[in-house]
Formats: sequence, C-alpha cells, structure tokens
Amino acid sequence: MKSAILTLSLISFLWQIVLAQGLKISTEFPQYWEYKGNPTLLLGGSDEDNLFQMPNVETHLDTLAAVGGNYVRCTMSSRDEGNVWAFYRDPVTGLYDLDRWDETYWQRFSDFLRWTAERDIIVQIELWATFDFYRNFWDLNPFNPKNNSSYDGQRTELPDTVATHPVYADNSFFTSIPSHRNNMKLLEYQQKFIDKILSYSLTHSHILYCIDNETSVTAAWGAFWSTYLKKKAAEINKTIYCTEMWDPWDLNHISHRESFDHPELYEFVEISQNNHHTGEKHWRNGLQQIERLKLLDNLRPVTNIKIYGADKGRHGGDNQDAMEKFIRAVLFGSSSARFHRPTSGLGLHPIAQRVISAVDAAIQKSSFFEMEPLPLDLLLDKSENEAYIRGKNGREYLVYFTDGGEVRVALEGSWELEWNEVLGDGHSIETMGAKEGLLTLDCPGAGQWLLLLRKA
Repeated sequence: MKSAILTLSLISFLWQIVLAQGLKISTEFPQYWEYKGNPTLLLGGSDEDNLFQMPNVETHLDTLAAVGGNYVRCTMSSRDEGNVWAFYRDPVTGLYDLDRWDETYWQRFSDFLRWTAERDIIVQIELWATFDFYRNFWDLNPFNPKNNSSYDGQRTELPDTVATHPVYADNSFFTSIPSHRNNMKLLEYQQKFIDKILSYSLTHSHILYCIDNETSVTAAWGAFWSTYLKKKAAEINKTIYCTEMWDPWDLNHISHRESFDHPELYEFVEISQNNHHTGEKHWRNGLQQIERLKLLDNLRPVTNIKIYGADKGRHGGDNQDAMEKFIRAVLFGSSSARFHRPTSGLGLHPIAQRVISAVDAAIQKSSFFEMEPLPLDLLLDKSENEAYIRGKNGREYLVYFTDGGEVRVALEGSWELEWNEVLGDGHSIETMGAKEGLLTLDCPGAGQWLLLLRKA
C-alpha cells in the first residue's frame, strides 16, 4: 500500500515538473513549440494588438480558448483611444514623470498575463511598438522630451517632432545603445521600462518576446535588447525566447538574415511579412524559410503573428485570402498563425473562429507533427492555388482545398477519406480504393475543405 502511494506521489510530482516547464522549443520537433510537455501549434486571432488595454479582454480570451485558440499578440502600445501610457501624468502640468508609473497600465498588463496563463494562451510580447515613436503618435508619447519632466531634448538628443514613416528610422530614440550614441540618460529610462515589463513577464512561463514591430533600425539595437533580456532571465535561472520583426516584405532581404543567421540572439524567426504575398507564392516563400533554416543546421520555430487579409482591409486581400494564408502557414510548417486585427485582418471574427476550430480539430485528429509539407506536384491535375498537401509518406495526409475542386494522388491500396468543411458543417467519411495507382480526391462541394487521408 505504501509503495503504491509513493508511486502515485512520484508520478504527481513529476507531472507537476512537466507542467511547470511551460513553453519551450520541442526537442522532438524543433520547428515547433512544446507547452506543458506536449508539442503545440499556436493558433490565434484577436481584435487588438495591445490586447491588455482592451476592455472586457477576459471575454475575448474565453472566446478564443473555446474555439481551440491559444496564441495572442501583445504590443506594449498606447496609441489607441481609451489606452493609458506606462508613466504617471501630472494632472496640473500635463507632463509625464518617467520615474513614476501609471498603475492602471501595469495592472492591466499584470491581469492580462495572469488571465492568459489561466487559459493556456501563449502571449507574444512586442517590447517597442514602433509606430508609437513616429508622426502623430510621437507627439503623444511620454518619451518625447516635450511631454515629460524627466529630461530634455538637449540631454537625450531626441526630437520633438518626427514627421516621417518608421521605414526611414529617423527617430534617434533607437540609437541610444552603447554601440551607437551611448546616450546614458535616455538608455536609463528605456532600461527602466524594459525592467518593469520583465518584473511581470518573467514570473510566467507562457511568454515569447519580440523586440520591435516592423523595424528598419540597425541590427545592433535588436541584438542589444535581446542580449539584455536573456541576461535578466538568466539571473533568475530562466530561459526565454526572442525574435525580431523586420519591415521588408521580401524575406530574402538582407535585414532578415539578422534573425535567420543568429540563433544565439533569436531562438525563433518571425516571418509575418510573408503574409503580404498570396497564393502559391505565399506557400513557396514560407516553405523556403524553413528549408533555409535546415540548410543552416539551426532549424527552429518560425512564427506568423500577423495574418493579413480582410474584406476592405488596409493591407489588401479579403476574407478568403486571410483564411488561405492562415491554413497554408500551418501546413507549410509555421509554428504559429494569428489573424491580424480587424483593420488589416480577421481578428477574432466568427469566420476566424471557424478557421481556428477547423485547424485545431485537424491537428488533434492527425499525426500532424510527424508530417512534412509535400511538393505540390504530387497533386496531379491541380490548378493554381487549388490545393496543398502535408503528410507522412505512405500513411497519412492532410490536404487543403481553397475552393472545392478535384485532384489525383499517386497512391496504392484502400484509403479512408475524412472531409471537413472549414466554414460550414459539411463532414463525411468514406473509404475509397486507388485505381491503377491513382486516388481521386473530389471535394464534396465548393468552399474550403480540409481532408484527412489515412491508409485504411
């Protein structure tokens, strides 16, 4: 009896260790994440990027979790209506005191991290919200010397006005580091801000870190902050994972090499800018990045924190385009996919919810992590952007049809076909035998379908 009790206690203890491990890169499948001991694909969508500032965010998180979602973006931004900034603002002078905090801002952040942890939702934090430091948003930013009582423009060499787009990198805010201007005064307050973020985030184990959003500044800036984050984490014996998000849409642009070629700085690679492309170009470019990491012998997760596309969205595309990008990214091997906010994406629109739920169901039913994206020429008689395939050769496949259609696959024997309509309720299971070494896959109807194909 005592032996049985001790065995159960040991099992319980070991399981608690597994749960405490939180998020990490999977040992067995290094291009994916592992959470609480299990390989995990990150799927998400949200109506805001700075989600911790969103009213009723708990309800939003509940909706995401209910459809199988587990991934959100958290920019440390304050540029939307109803947001608060991180620093205390004197009600008389209207100036910010960078040595005092706004308690509402940090309470929102703390609650948000706790609520996401309770729901097993992974948070990708972006530390420097690039667009908060340019044009009309810089006019409101507490770091702008005209808006605070802690320093002036002469000491920090910061401008009162930055009229250009962030692509020109004209704000000297991003040149404070020792290898650039070494502006100690400005760097002191930047460090305080990052330290405050870490005082909350390092107490959790469901966090990913991204230094910037669509940045065009020098590689040294991101390297400096990534190194700093790791040192702070190491001081409490914690491992964290960082990336950088570069602005160019072309993932072959030399700036992206700073992420691809430096796993010591960036443990995962953010490729959201690929989502400005569509169709098979989107598939080829995404797949190429994973193959590139394999050739460099540093295969690790690639993430898609921003899936663009929505009817009347700012970045082009439409609802159909967004759904295709989301599912293609999953099938070509991305470790994550999240629908961008509604001005440029589907957010957590009911359509996004259906897609997340359909993809999550396909993962649960299949040997997803053992599969590989397969050459599209395996799908015979396929038209452009008609279908995509991922599989475990000879045993199991996932086939995605963007809008109905029919293709053939060179297979032998008898197969079970489970059809699942992405946006509708269509579902069917049939067994079919290959004829003369070819299996015909004919969609039950129009619309998007996910087919799980198993050897019978």
